[in-house]
Amino acid sequence: MNALIADEQRFLLLANGRESLQNPDFDPAPVVKLFTPDAGATWLLTEIDPDDDDHAFGLCDLGLGMPELGWVSLQELSTVRGRLGLPIERDLHFCAEKRLSAYAREARLAGRIIV
Repeated sequence: MNALIADEQRFLLLANGRESLQNPDFDPAPVVKLFTPDAGATWLLTEIDPDDDDHAFGLCDLGLGMPELGWVSLQELSTVRGRLGLPIERDLHFCAEKRLSAYAREARLAGRIIV
């Protein structure tokens, strides 16, 4: 288990991963928001690969003005530290209001994830 993601979220992320294998047009809402409290990076994750539960898919913003959709290693994220040495945190109050494609479209226009 990865401490960044709660068990209920992991269940939904895996279910979304299975659904996206069956339906290439699947556009789920993000399940979890991760962020660096001291570095401006944000991840909105929608699914975990059911064949490799270390890999999650979502909208990734490293704070460089170029958010993009892609895969990330949960193990690697657990080792990331921001400028002050703080680890990535899960936004406990995040509740998605739209589908991933809408977040991605807005993020590309703004140069950062807007929630």
